[in-house]
Amino acid sequence: MRSRLAALLLLTVPAALHAQDAGSPAAYLAQFDRDGDGRVSEAEYVEHMSRGFGQLDANGDGVLERDELPGGRGRPVTLPDYQANLRHQFRKLDRDRDGFLNLRELMQPPQG
Repeated sequence: MRSRLAALLLLTVPAALHAQDAGSPAAYLAQFDRDGDGRVSEAEYVEHMSRGFGQLDANGDGVLERDELPGGRGRPVTLPDYQANLRHQFRKLDRDRDGFLNLRELMQPPQG
């Protein structure tokens, strides 16, 4: 169980680390914000973050097998399990509980 959770956490590295690749915080937010309303819905967050799963799923079967997981270790992870974890992370990030992430929330690591 721990190795499976570790693999899921590797796939959901805190957003602040990825923001460096986006060029600016506003550009990072725009990567998630598909409708351009200046905030990120749960659906937008899950859709964007699921892209990494798709890139790792070499055979496209919706399951990350051991050889597809970072480090080649851990139990298989299904896309529904991965997305459930993303929804959980979204709720942790949504500190004001409005159902959306603003830039400040998106940039902070989830709380325990």
